Amino acid sequence: MKRLVALGALVALTASACSGSGHPATSSAPPSPTTAPREETKPAAERAPTLLPGMPRPLSPTDVWAADRPGQFAKAVRGVPLRIYVPNSGSNTVTEIDPRTYKVIRTFRTGREPQHVVPSWDLKTLWVNNDLGNSLTPINPVTGLPGRSIAVHDPYNLYFTPDGKHAVVMASNDKQLVFRDPHTMAVQKTVPVPCAGVNHADFAADGKSFLVSCEFSGQLLLVDTAAEKVLQVLKLPGMAGMHAPMPQDVKLSPDGRFYYVADMMSNGIWVVSTHPPVAIQDFIPTGKGAHGLYVTRNSRDLIITNRGEGSVSLFDFATRKVVKKIKIPGGGSPDMGGVSPDGNVLWVSGRYNSVVYAIRLSTGKLLARIPVGRGPHGLAVFPQPGRYSLGHTGVFR
Repeated sequence: MKRLVALGALVALTASACSGSGHPATSSAPPSPTTAPREETKPAAERAPTLLPGMPRPLSPTDVWAADRPGQFAKAVRGVPLRIYVPNSGSNTVTEIDPRTYKVIRTFRTGREPQHVVPSWDLKTLWVNNDLGNSLTPINPVTGLPGRSIAVHDPYNLYFTPDGKHAVVMASNDKQLVFRDPHTMAVQKTVPVPCAGVNHADFAADGKSFLVSCEFSGQLLLVDTAAEKVLQVLKLPGMAGMHAPMPQDVKLSPDGRFYYVADMMSNGIWVVSTHPPVAIQDFIPTGKGAHGLYVTRNSRDLIITNRGEGSVSLFDFATRKVVKKIKIPGGGSPDMGGVSPDGNVLWVSGRYNSVVYAIRLSTGKLLARIPVGRGPHGLAVFPQPGRYSLGHTGVFR
């Protein structure tokens, strides 16, 4: 934290520069964890009983991930075979793996540079985000077969609003958030963003806002879900002696009080309050190249993939400490993935090793290292427990 305070002036200076974009910009020097706003003393779900209209009510007022327990499958995915869907960005293909046998079932071509495989809000379709191919390829999860691609410009990543009314395309190169029809993908509204590299996000417990990471400018955006506009721009301060921040995955804490943001250049996770205006609360080192974030099925731990050192960290939400680190034998580049429906296995792509890793979380044992195409990235484990999908590689509530 000492290094954060020393960089407070830099935070204010950079955020001020962003205010010229036409969007409201707010700077936030990182305060001491002991000076959190009074409103943060209760879980967000208790402080905000009103929800985004149309979104399903959370199953628990203290655990936004309560719908993700083992066995809690939605009706829409009953009978759907469990598969691992791997987009190979460098090969322009998707590989499907049978998790029971660790064998490749099929590999098919997609558009250029597929980045993520994203479950739709209603769990009936998997969308392959062909970033440079400017298209989305649908996959029928019942058959595992691809359908006809839909033209969508610059779909680096894809999310869905909690009410299921909109898809939100993270158009990284275009510097836009594009709200689209969640089924036809027709454009509903285009929102320019004052940052570079919009990529990952998560929604607040009440669904009224969401936090977006901008990897190339080291910024975070708070977006009003219903108004479809940027409310706040927050510049990450960075760490002394290290490269500028590069925020990646974003995940909400079970009690809804904090966002956790992986930063692959600061080698850890930022803790950000959720009540607007959002503010940095803390920084916690996890490992070199912190990248993907996944909540365990019991909502106790956050799994962090450390791509730069070939390891996976487990972070305890209650104590806010890293309680375990799993090192992949021989190293590797764990990137994006998901947890098996029973919560026992982490499936994660090896971005620079052309493999997929299956890791048993309880023991840290590497169960399999499966060759796939070049540049495997945002793989999806599907189906998983949960009532609906918020997007990315599978954020289920």
